[in-house]
Amino acid sequence: MAAKVQVQFNPTPNPQSMKFTFSQPIAREVMEFGDRNQAQRSPLANKIFGFPWAAAVMVGNDFVTITKQEWVDWEVIAEPLARLLQEHIETGEAVILDDHADDTSNDSPLIAEIKRILNEDIRPFVAMDGGDIVFHRFEGGVVYVYMRGACSGCPSSMMTLKEGVEARLKAEIPEIIEVVAL
Repeated sequence: MAAKVQVQFNPTPNPQSMKFTFSQPIAREVMEFGDRNQAQRSPLANKIFGFPWAAAVMVGNDFVTITKQEWVDWEVIAEPLARLLQEHIETGEAVILDDHADDTSNDSPLIAEIKRILNEDIRPFVAMDGGDIVFHRFEGGVVYVYMRGACSGCPSSMMTLKEGVEARLKAEIPEIIEVVAL
Protein backbone atom coordinates (compact mmCIF):
# COMPACT_ATOMS: atom_id res chain seq x y z
CA MET A 1 0.00 0.00 0.00
CA ALA A 2 1.28 3.46 -0.92
CA ALA A 3 1.84 6.28 1.54
CA LYS A 4 -1.00 8.45 2.88
CA VAL A 5 -2.01 10.98 0.24
CA GLN A 6 -3.82 14.26 0.79
CA VAL A 7 -6.32 15.39 -1.83
CA GLN A 8 -7.70 18.93 -1.89
CA PHE A 9 -10.27 20.24 -4.31
CA ASN A 10 -10.74 23.76 -5.58
CA PRO A 11 -13.08 25.36 -8.10
CA THR A 12 -11.68 26.53 -11.42
CA PRO A 13 -12.75 29.46 -13.60
CA ASN A 14 -14.92 26.92 -15.46
CA PRO A 15 -17.93 26.23 -13.18
CA GLN A 16 -18.31 22.70 -14.59
CA SER A 17 -14.71 21.74 -13.70
CA MET A 18 -13.08 21.06 -10.33
CA LYS A 19 -9.34 20.69 -9.70
CA PHE A 20 -8.28 17.92 -7.30
CA THR A 21 -4.70 18.48 -6.11
CA PHE A 22 -2.58 15.68 -4.62
CA SER A 23 0.16 16.01 -2.01
CA GLN A 24 2.52 14.04 -4.27
CA PRO A 25 3.12 13.59 -8.00
CA ILE A 26 0.76 11.08 -9.63
CA ALA A 27 1.83 11.18 -13.33
CA ARG A 28 4.75 12.25 -15.51
CA GLU A 29 2.64 13.44 -18.42
CA VAL A 30 -0.55 15.40 -18.89
CA MET A 31 -3.40 13.60 -20.59
CA GLU A 32 -7.00 14.57 -21.24
CA PHE A 33 -9.88 12.19 -21.83
CA GLY A 34 -13.28 13.14 -23.23
CA ASP A 35 -14.98 9.80 -22.69
CA ARG A 36 -14.44 6.25 -21.47
CA ASN A 37 -13.14 5.06 -24.87
CA GLN A 38 -10.35 7.65 -24.78
CA ALA A 39 -9.52 6.74 -21.17
CA GLN A 40 -8.14 3.27 -21.86
CA ARG A 41 -4.59 4.39 -20.94
CA SER A 42 -5.80 5.67 -17.58
CA PRO A 43 -7.38 3.34 -15.04
CA LEU A 44 -8.14 6.40 -12.90
CA ALA A 45 -9.96 8.28 -15.67
CA ASN A 46 -11.73 5.07 -16.66
CA LYS A 47 -13.00 4.73 -13.10
CA ILE A 48 -14.32 8.32 -13.09
CA PHE A 49 -16.13 7.74 -16.38
CA GLY A 50 -18.07 5.03 -14.57
CA PHE A 51 -20.19 7.87 -13.16
CA PRO A 52 -22.92 9.16 -15.51
CA TRP A 53 -22.15 12.81 -14.69
CA ALA A 54 -18.49 12.63 -15.85
CA ALA A 55 -17.89 14.75 -18.99
CA ALA A 56 -14.06 14.96 -19.12
CA VAL A 57 -10.98 14.07 -17.08
CA MET A 58 -7.53 15.61 -17.30
CA VAL A 59 -4.63 14.06 -15.41
CA GLY A 60 -1.68 16.33 -14.60
CA ASN A 61 1.55 15.87 -12.69
CA ASP A 62 -0.01 16.35 -9.26
CA PHE A 63 -3.65 17.05 -10.03
CA VAL A 64 -6.77 15.78 -11.77
CA THR A 65 -9.30 18.16 -13.29
CA ILE A 66 -12.76 16.69 -13.64
CA THR A 67 -15.50 18.24 -15.73
CA LYS A 68 -19.05 17.26 -14.87
CA GLN A 69 -22.43 17.43 -16.56
CA GLU A 70 -24.56 20.45 -15.62
CA TRP A 71 -27.28 18.39 -13.91
CA VAL A 72 -25.15 17.49 -10.88
CA ASP A 73 -23.74 19.88 -8.26
CA TRP A 74 -20.17 19.90 -6.97
CA GLU A 75 -21.55 20.19 -3.42
CA VAL A 76 -22.88 16.64 -3.82
CA ILE A 77 -19.92 14.92 -5.53
CA ALA A 78 -16.68 16.78 -4.68
CA GLU A 79 -15.99 15.30 -1.23
CA PRO A 80 -16.79 11.66 -2.15
CA LEU A 81 -14.79 12.09 -5.35
CA ALA A 82 -11.77 13.37 -3.42
CA ARG A 83 -11.94 10.24 -1.22
CA LEU A 84 -12.20 8.00 -4.30
CA LEU A 85 -9.14 9.66 -5.86
CA GLN A 86 -7.22 9.38 -2.59
CA GLU A 87 -8.06 5.69 -2.27
CA HIS A 88 -7.03 5.03 -5.89
CA ILE A 89 -3.56 6.52 -5.29
CA GLU A 90 -3.07 5.03 -1.81
CA THR A 91 -3.84 1.50 -2.99
CA GLY A 92 -1.14 1.85 -5.66
CA GLU A 93 -3.48 1.60 -8.64
CA ALA A 94 -2.08 3.01 -11.91
CA VAL A 95 -3.00 6.51 -12.96
CA ILE A 96 -1.65 6.35 -16.54
CA LEU A 97 -0.33 3.19 -18.19
CA ASP A 98 2.95 3.30 -20.13
CA ASP A 99 3.76 6.78 -18.87
CA HIS A 100 6.19 8.57 -21.23
CA ALA A 101 7.43 12.10 -21.83
CA ASP A 102 6.82 14.22 -24.93
CA ASP A 103 9.53 13.61 -27.54
CA THR A 104 11.04 16.82 -28.90
CA SER A 105 14.14 15.37 -30.57
CA ASN A 106 12.90 16.00 -34.14
CA ASP A 107 11.72 19.59 -33.58
CA SER A 108 13.24 22.60 -35.34
CA PRO A 109 14.94 25.12 -33.02
CA LEU A 110 11.93 27.48 -33.40
CA ILE A 111 9.38 24.80 -32.46
CA ALA A 112 11.60 23.61 -29.61
CA GLU A 113 11.65 27.20 -28.26
CA ILE A 114 7.85 27.54 -28.58
CA LYS A 115 7.41 24.25 -26.69
CA ARG A 116 9.95 25.32 -24.05
CA ILE A 117 8.09 28.59 -23.37
CA LEU A 118 4.73 26.80 -23.27
CA ASN A 119 6.01 24.02 -20.99
CA GLU A 120 8.18 26.05 -18.63
CA ASP A 121 6.54 29.48 -18.51
CA ILE A 122 2.87 29.08 -19.40
CA ARG A 123 1.67 25.57 -18.47
CA PRO A 124 2.39 25.95 -14.74
CA PHE A 125 0.15 29.04 -14.57
CA VAL A 126 -2.64 27.41 -16.57
CA ALA A 127 -2.35 24.29 -14.37
CA MET A 128 -3.04 26.41 -11.27
CA ASP A 129 -6.60 26.78 -12.55
CA GLY A 130 -6.92 23.08 -13.39
CA GLY A 131 -6.20 23.43 -17.09
CA ASP A 132 -3.51 22.72 -19.59
CA ILE A 133 -2.23 24.06 -22.90
CA VAL A 134 -0.53 21.78 -25.41
CA PHE A 135 1.35 22.64 -28.58
CA HIS A 136 -0.16 21.18 -31.76
CA ARG A 137 1.70 22.82 -34.66
CA PHE A 138 3.32 26.01 -35.97
CA GLU A 139 2.33 27.03 -39.47
CA GLY A 140 2.47 30.33 -41.34
CA GLY A 141 3.35 32.31 -38.23
CA VAL A 142 0.43 30.82 -36.28
CA VAL A 143 0.87 28.62 -33.21
CA TYR A 144 -1.98 26.13 -32.84
CA VAL A 145 -2.63 24.80 -29.34
CA TYR A 146 -5.13 22.69 -27.48
CA MET A 147 -6.72 24.12 -24.34
CA ARG A 148 -7.55 21.21 -22.03
CA GLY A 149 -9.02 20.44 -18.65
CA ALA A 150 -10.77 23.38 -17.01
CA CYS A 151 -9.64 25.62 -19.90
CA SER A 152 -11.74 23.66 -22.36
CA GLY A 153 -15.03 25.53 -22.57
CA CYS A 154 -14.03 28.06 -19.91
CA PRO A 155 -15.46 31.56 -20.44
CA SER A 156 -12.09 33.21 -19.67
CA SER A 157 -9.89 30.88 -21.75
CA MET A 158 -9.90 33.19 -24.79
CA MET A 159 -8.64 36.08 -22.66
CA THR A 160 -5.93 33.80 -21.22
CA LEU A 161 -5.01 32.68 -24.73
CA LYS A 162 -4.77 36.13 -26.29
CA GLU A 163 -3.61 38.34 -23.41
CA GLY A 164 -1.38 35.77 -21.73
CA VAL A 165 -0.16 33.04 -24.05
CA GLU A 166 -0.10 34.98 -27.32
CA ALA A 167 1.45 38.09 -25.76
CA ARG A 168 4.17 36.01 -24.06
CA LEU A 169 5.07 34.03 -27.18
CA LYS A 170 5.07 37.09 -29.47
CA ALA A 171 7.35 38.94 -27.05
CA GLU A 172 9.92 36.14 -27.24
CA ILE A 173 9.54 34.96 -30.84
CA PRO A 174 8.97 37.68 -33.49
CA GLU A 175 7.98 35.10 -36.14
CA ILE A 176 4.72 34.43 -34.26
CA ILE A 177 1.73 36.33 -35.64
CA GLU A 178 -1.05 34.69 -33.63
CA VAL A 179 -1.94 31.84 -31.26
CA VAL A 180 -5.09 29.87 -32.04
CA ALA A 181 -6.88 27.27 -29.89
CA LEU A 182 -8.16 24.18 -31.68
